[in-house]
Amino acid sequence: MTGSEDQGLRFHVLGSLECLADGQRIRLGGPLQERILTSLLLEPGRTVPIERLIETAWGEAAPDTAKPQVRKAIADLRRRLPDGPALIVTEDAGYRGVLAPVQVDLHLFSQHVQKAASDRAAGEPGAAAGELRRALALWRGPVLNGTGGAVLDAASTVVEERRLAAVEELFALRLQLGEDSDLVSEIREFADAYPLREGLRAQLMLALYRAGRQAEALHEYAAVRDLLDEELGISPCPELAGLFEKILRASPELDAPAPAHPAPAPRPPDGPRAAEKAPCTLPYDLPDFTGRHLELQSLLDRGQAGEGVRILAVDGMGGVGKTTLIMRAAHRLAAAYPDGQLYLDLRGFTPGEQPLAPEEATRILLRALGTPDNAVPNDAWSRLAMWQAASASRRLLLVLDNAADAGQIRPLLPAASQCLVLVASRRRLLDLDGAHWTSLGTLPPRDSATLLTRTLGEERVAADPEAAKSLATLCGHLPLALRIATARLHNRPRWSLQYFVDRLREEDALLTELRSTERSVATTIQLSYESLGDRHRRAFRLLGVHPGPNFDPHAAAALTDMPPKDAEQMLEDLLDSQLLQQHEAGRYSFHDLIRSFALSLWDDSARHEKDTAVGRLMNYYLRATNEACRILFPGLRQYASAPTGNAPGLPEFRDAQTARRWYDRESRGLQATVRLGQKHDFHRLASYLARNTVLHLHAQGAIWDFRKLAEVAVTAARRAADTQALCLSLANLASAHQILGEFRAATEVAEEGLRVARSHGDTISEAAFLDLLGWAHIVLGSLSEGYDLLLRGIGLHREFGNVRRESIALCNLSTLHLWQGRNAEAIAAAERAVMLCQEVGEQEHEVAALNDLVIAHVDRGDDASARKHLDRALALGEHSAMPRNRAMSLALRAVLHQRGGQGDEVMTYVDQALALVGPLGTVTWQCEVENIAGLVHQRGGNHDKALGLHRSAHQRALDIGYRMGMAQGLHGMAKAEQSLGNHEVAREYLRSAEELFAAMNIPRA
Repeated sequence: MTGSEDQGLRFHVLGSLECLADGQRIRLGGPLQERILTSLLLEPGRTVPIERLIETAWGEAAPDTAKPQVRKAIADLRRRLPDGPALIVTEDAGYRGVLAPVQVDLHLFSQHVQKAASDRAAGEPGAAAGELRRALALWRGPVLNGTGGAVLDAASTVVEERRLAAVEELFALRLQLGEDSDLVSEIREFADAYPLREGLRAQLMLALYRAGRQAEALHEYAAVRDLLDEELGISPCPELAGLFEKILRASPELDAPAPAHPAPAPRPPDGPRAAEKAPCTLPYDLPDFTGRHLELQSLLDRGQAGEGVRILAVDGMGGVGKTTLIMRAAHRLAAAYPDGQLYLDLRGFTPGEQPLAPEEATRILLRALGTPDNAVPNDAWSRLAMWQAASASRRLLLVLDNAADAGQIRPLLPAASQCLVLVASRRRLLDLDGAHWTSLGTLPPRDSATLLTRTLGEERVAADPEAAKSLATLCGHLPLALRIATARLHNRPRWSLQYFVDRLREEDALLTELRSTERSVATTIQLSYESLGDRHRRAFRLLGVHPGPNFDPHAAAALTDMPPKDAEQMLEDLLDSQLLQQHEAGRYSFHDLIRSFALSLWDDSARHEKDTAVGRLMNYYLRATNEACRILFPGLRQYASAPTGNAPGLPEFRDAQTARRWYDRESRGLQATVRLGQKHDFHRLASYLARNTVLHLHAQGAIWDFRKLAEVAVTAARRAADTQALCLSLANLASAHQILGEFRAATEVAEEGLRVARSHGDTISEAAFLDLLGWAHIVLGSLSEGYDLLLRGIGLHREFGNVRRESIALCNLSTLHLWQGRNAEAIAAAERAVMLCQEVGEQEHEVAALNDLVIAHVDRGDDASARKHLDRALALGEHSAMPRNRAMSLALRAVLHQRGGQGDEVMTYVDQALALVGPLGTVTWQCEVENIAGLVHQRGGNHDKALGLHRSAHQRALDIGYRMGMAQGLHGMAKAEQSLGNHEVAREYLRSAEELFAAMNIPRA
């Protein structure tokens, strides 16, 4: 691209992947980043699940570390791309690319193709040909040049098919415009490349014939006939055979048109209908039709006139815009079906009405074709026979809307004619043979915004764009809901968007507000609900109780009190009825408005049934997390008095990887279930489920969520009057405060926990609170008091065999020894921590212990031993390390590589460490990593960068009272300022650092 098109950010996926910023190419990092970015670019505005990104990157050979590697690649792309965090956003199930169509060549291609279709329908073939030339000029080759692997190759095949369709369309337009001899060589190039594509062969034959090369045209037919017979065992299609016969007899129909003169009017069909005007009963086409570009193009491409009846069907939930889409397609395709365009509402889901019977439908259709009432037979069989006879010789477009089942449709299908049938149904009618289905989801947010602007007006939306965005979200991006909402706002000009949004957010107000005099979202959903049997209705209501964003058959089985296999079939039935969605195999979810409807079905009389279902769900989740924790967190303290309960079968956790993946998928649902359980007075269950859930949040580095859930657990344990649960919950809350750098809050919580533990003789919990208090005192500068508390805690852990807690406390003890210059003691404490972790198979904490051991050996100057232990920490893999510990390992790798003279990748490791620890909120770890990174940059000669990192570390430490981090930051700032020639400032920083070290009684060499 040149000129103004070079400005801004552009992505090219039609060939090798390119990213250009103002015309300059951006390096994307490597094959993994390229495959992930390509996958996002192929579906802009749509969430791509992380499982699909893993499949895209590795296929079936995905490593155990696939998910962390994808996250790292996403982080890397965000750093490399201008405004990367805004371009690639994290969603519940994966990642979404936020891009304008003009930024991606594939979507520019689609825009040109769509404009070409509009121009051709408007009778402007020249303009259409120009659009297609511009579309095809964007093509540089297959996606990633065919090196993207199986998933991207499949996507590339689809894109290639679209390209070939555009090529054929362009050749057809050029033939229509009178080009002939100039076309032969161009068409032959494609026909030779795609020898089984009969459309291209037909165009080549026609171009040859018009160029006066009749014999060659006939030879092409013979060649393709033999090839099809040899390769596929079939004969040429009727269109190609018919063209051969016309060429053989030199039919005048094949003559090139005369572009300078208007085309002759089409000859009317033979027979008694010749003078009749073709009937059209299509409803009007919405002028503000929005989005659905790919779905509409697919219908238009497949709906062009041809031999035999074709059935194009659209399914989707009520209110999603199925009728709007098929009507837009019908109006665009009408000219290709000159004998009539008929619309029929089959009333499959119409309030207060029964579905239209086929015999009544045929009466309506016959009348539309002009059959007098007195000529329509009374008996159903005769009417069906008359309809078949009347439609047999016509090229009809038949639109069958609002179908309930395939039995309504089959008798209405025209026989042996060049007809197109468009069907819309809430259900995918799997027994409608020969139908090509398109499933319609909710609008992408960008299209929702466009629809709001078109229906409400630019000025009103621009006055409060954030409220407009909230309105689209509350409407669930459902076209019906958006149109009702804008209609209400039109009738209430004094309402601001924010006022309406606030009304919608009121409890139980959403579905009430989204109704008009004729339409209602709730009624639309209710019709689907009422079409279910009693068993399915009960399941639908119970599933609405699930508080998470999605669920699997095991959770559904717990809620509905049925075996998982039966629950899965129930879920599939509800999915077929468009009352559930599925964005990931094996997981199901509600559209937000359908969930609101499901919850509205509960009243006070059903409180007991709802409570019982919540209890079953909590018992299931507690048993499942117990099993997952047993695999993922060996050495974890088990509690004989923890609640247990019956629940349907559990998922199969074959190994740590499957348990971790299950936790990843269920994390938000587990957190929401804890809160739901507390709301329904299952306080004891909620506190223990919270304990199992925060373990995973801790391991994943989601510390803010960890703290919030720990607070809920403390409240639940108090209400349950369960001392054991309270001690557990207080210990978790204190840990969360510490990790987030909230040491004074951690101290208060740990002191309360210590009082509770001692008052109830819980010595094991007492040990945990002692070591938590010890580390909090140490960080805040009271090293001597903290040391005593830490040693007492470690002694009790050892006495009661609490290996897991002892290893954590030993790591803290190792750090304290190192600060105070006791290198041998630091190494011994870290070595014992590593040994204990290996004894019970606790790999997550082993990485932390190994990091401490590496730091102690580096301090001693024993780089060989440090490398050996660091290699072990890194070899355990990302899945075995909490993100903050992985970040520390990478920072230490940079140090050792730099000290060993391996400078090539040092800064890469530093950048990776900073990028990993930055978003976590783990302030003390971020201080440590920034101070290490500052020292690496200082040694590398980048003193300005070093100064910035040490200054950042010092400020973070100052904010939380982390005195050692403050002192180390000041010391690093002094070194950097000294190197920059600012000697007086350096002396001031050094003096402040030494005062802090002295106050903590930390010796300095």
